[in-house]
Amino acid sequence: MLRFGVIEFLIQSAQLLEVSPIVKYSALSLFVERFYPALSRFEDDKGTKNWLLHPIRESNLQLFALVSIWLSSKIHDMTPLSVEVLKSFGDDFIKEQHYTKRDLLDAEMILMQVLKFEIGTSHIAFIMVDELLSQLKVIARVGEHVNFEVCMDVLDLLYEKEATSLLYNSPCFLAASILVVAYVISVPAQKWEFPILPWVKFVTSYKEEEIMCCVRDILKHIFEPQADYGDPKLN
Repeated sequence: MLRFGVIEFLIQSAQLLEVSPIVKYSALSLFVERFYPALSRFEDDKGTKNWLLHPIRESNLQLFALVSIWLSSKIHDMTPLSVEVLKSFGDDFIKEQHYTKRDLLDAEMILMQVLKFEIGTSHIAFIMVDELLSQLKVIARVGEHVNFEVCMDVLDLLYEKEATSLLYNSPCFLAASILVVAYVISVPAQKWEFPILPWVKFVTSYKEEEIMCCVRDILKHIFEPQADYGDPKLN
């Protein structure tokens, strides 16, 4: 419940802050795939516990989600989000706690320490989906029918559960599978003449059986009845 709510907060914050898709998905990679799984093991050099991490509160995780967007914006944007913008946004949407600019700076340093300052975002599924779809459009007209918005919707949905989030550990394999899912969902059935699985196998070297297994799991997650995770809306 806590994890799901904070991820929803990050996704909706990215939308409200009107950041680019690469900033959004880089932030999700930094926060969900790398920071969140490691934060419980983090202590500073003196072994003391920082109040932003101990105890782990939803409001503090929301702060780190915003910082992930901020850091991603610094990596990808010519004019990144300012600390003033993030401070004002946090005041409006993080209800349990108001954070200072100093808190934002401290949270940024903690996040980078937890990540061991490894903040590269070039090897993420979003970029690989974009590259694969661009290649498909070059060699086949059907590529124009594959909706990239569907790809992004699937990327968002797979963060809902920890089990499906594990797919992000293999971003190239996940990207190949998402492209096939988007092909199935968005291309009209009468235009399914293109051999999408053999082509994906050719460009990625993954076995068709492995990709199809992942595609089935993704489609099952998308279309299965969703559990009640609580109201994820920003208040």
